[in-house]
Amino acid sequence: MYIFTSPAAREARRKIAGQLLLEGKSISEVARIVKASKSSVKGWKDAVVRGGLDALDAKPHPGRKPFLNSKQKKQLVKVLLRGPLDAGYHTDLWTCERVADVIERKFGVRYHPGHVWKILRGLNWSCQKPEQRARERDELAIERWRREEWPRIKKRAPLSKLASCFSMRAASCCSRCGGAPGLLAAKRRSNEHGTDMIGGRRSPSSHFPSRDSGRIFIFNCCRTTSVRMT
Repeated sequence: MYIFTSPAAREARRKIAGQLLLEGKSISEVARIVKASKSSVKGWKDAVVRGGLDALDAKPHPGRKPFLNSKQKKQLVKVLLRGPLDAGYHTDLWTCERVADVIERKFGVRYHPGHVWKILRGLNWSCQKPEQRARERDELAIERWRREEWPRIKKRAPLSKLASCFSMRAASCCSRCGGAPGLLAAKRRSNEHGTDMIGGRRSPSSHFPSRDSGRIFIFNCCRTTSVRMT
C-alpha cells in the first residue's frame, strides 16, 4: 500500500476515489485502484453522499491559538530593534532569557527560553555570535594600514620569502657538515687539543678522546663540550 504523506496528495486520492464512486464503481474496486482500505473508501462514500466531492477537501488543523497575535509580534520586533540597552539591560546583546523577560513584562505572557527561540525564528531572526574586538581598536589606523602598508608588504613578499629561506638553510645543521656554523671553530679546537677531525667525525687514529689538564673534549659537528675528569 502506498503512503501519501502530504495533505495535498491525500486530498487528491480522496477526490479520485469519490469520482470513481460517483461513476458507479464498487467500494472494493475503488479501494484496489487508489490503494486504500475498504473502510476508508466507505467513509469517503458516505461523505460524498452527504456533501458531494467538496466534503473530501482537506481540513487543516491549526492547533492551539498562539498566545501572541500578529500585532503583538510586530510590537516585539520594534522592541528588539531598539536594542537591549533601551530595554534596561547593561549590555547590548539579546538572549532568549532576555527576550522571554521582555515578553512577560510587556505582554503578560510567560514563555520558556527554549520556546522563545522558535518565536524568533518565525520572525526571521537568527543566532549571531558576538565579534570580539579590543577596546583600544583604532578603525582609522586599521583602514590606513590596509590602504597604504599592506599593498607595499605584498609587493615585497617574494623577496622576503627568499631571504627567510636562505637564512633557514644557513642556520640548519645537516649530516654533511661542510657548511654548518661552528665547524671551523670545532676544527680549530680539535687542532689545538690534538684531536683529528675528518668530515666532522673522529678519525680512526684518535679513537680515545684527548686529555688536557684533566678534561675530556668531545667534538661533534656543531659544538664542543668538555667534561671534568675526577
